[in-house]
Amino acid sequence: MQQSVSFKVYYEDTDSLGVVYYANYFKFMERGRSEFLTAQGRSVADWNAAGFLLVVHSVQATFKRPAVLGDTVDIVTSFTLPSVYRGRFAQRVERAGELLVDGIVDVVCLDAAQNLIEFPQQLRALAD
Repeated sequence: MQQSVSFKVYYEDTDSLGVVYYANYFKFMERGRSEFLTAQGRSVADWNAAGFLLVVHSVQATFKRPAVLGDTVDIVTSFTLPSVYRGRFAQRVERAGELLVDGIVDVVCLDAAQNLIEFPQQLRALAD
């Protein structure tokens, strides 16, 4: 299952040259993951309220081309479950179909006491 969401690049996203500052791609990707979950019927806040805290464990990103001020970027997100303890979001930042950033974000699920727990069945069902 794949979800795509679009964002416009604003001045606040760029450096002094009008190019998106590298760390801001991670914010775009976070928004993409949040929108992915919401599109499946439960927001991040809903999962948190139910006692399932999704925490970033690791991030990989390959920067291919820059986005610039005024661009519209698409964040394309899919979800897999390498194990019952780790979810993986594969994410691409694109501009008009051109790959700008390719990323992998691994998340784990914690309970309210911040103990590692298995992903609930409802989240497992979202995995490709």
